Amino acid sequence: MEYIDIINALVLLSNFVLLPAITYGSQLALAALGVTLIYAVLRFSNFAHGDLMSFGTMVTILITWWLQSIGITGGIMPTALIALPFGILITALLCLLIDQSVYKFYRKQKSVPVVFMIVSVGVMFTLNALVRFIIGPDDRRFFDGEKFIIKAVEFKNLTGLDEGLAIKSTQVITIIVAIITMIILFWFLQKSKTGKSMRAFSNNEDLALLSGINPDRVVMYTWIIVGALATIAGVLYGLDKSFKPYTYFSLVLPMFAAAIIGGVGNPLGAIVGGYIIGFSEVMLTYAYKKFLIYILPTSIEPSGLMQFLSTDYKFAISFIILVIVLIVRPTGIFKGKTL
Repeated sequence: MEYIDIINALVLLSNFVLLPAITYGSQLALAALGVTLIYAVLRFSNFAHGDLMSFGTMVTILITWWLQSIGITGGIMPTALIALPFGILITALLCLLIDQSVYKFYRKQKSVPVVFMIVSVGVMFTLNALVRFIIGPDDRRFFDGEKFIIKAVEFKNLTGLDEGLAIKSTQVITIIVAIITMIILFWFLQKSKTGKSMRAFSNNEDLALLSGINPDRVVMYTWIIVGALATIAGVLYGLDKSFKPYTYFSLVLPMFAAAIIGGVGNPLGAIVGGYIIGFSEVMLTYAYKKFLIYILPTSIEPSGLMQFLSTDYKFAISFIILVIVLIVRPTGIFKGKTL
């Protein structure tokens, strides 16, 4: 085995495993942050979060199409980035509307968390139907601008390697936007007066009320942040892949797995859990045959695909990891429940 084979193997792995896993993990981390905030502050599992992502992405797509129709584009960047703030605003307003018309009633009744969870399932199906009615059930690709920062052929010509590295602009955008969003969120929770109020309310609701914290304001800000996180995560996922309402419905399992693995209610845990699920799904469904051919002697080169699981079982990986964590460490990597 020559050093050039090792480099080729690393480039191959980066192209098909590392970059996709970091990108997907970033999207899941943002989604899991929304789930964990609702659990930490409002103390219930919001199964409608995937469809909030779907709604926010749909609104962003519709605004993107409208901007393009009047001649406004993002140039080399996706026009969806211009439409994203409007998508966040409308989704945040929807979250507040749902809270006031649905969840507020059960808060006043002091319903147990399982009731909220069941209600969120009803909200989930309602949002899913609404999105399908407005934009339809088919794939919607809304990416425009420069697709690749570097193409595989260009990389091959530049380096002289057999393997090419293709870096999509959506991958870079996802990673940068995710990092910026996480930094802003953690700064908000740690430094701002409202963020401190949310943390106090999460730690001890009764003590927070005695301290003069307005619970309605805490709930309002929580839903606004959740709406923003859902829209950003959904749009980044849609830009990187494509938009289809059912896909976002399917993301409920991975995002909940990420939140629970990290420690549900713990924002840092949600981020770590997102990357664990992202890497696990990509790494366990990748066929390693070509990679092993590069690094193994010819006499023991594999003949099969060397794939742990078919891509058809991608979401089953989240479930398996979730079950293992619940058995071994039910609290998650970081102990959850509070911000």
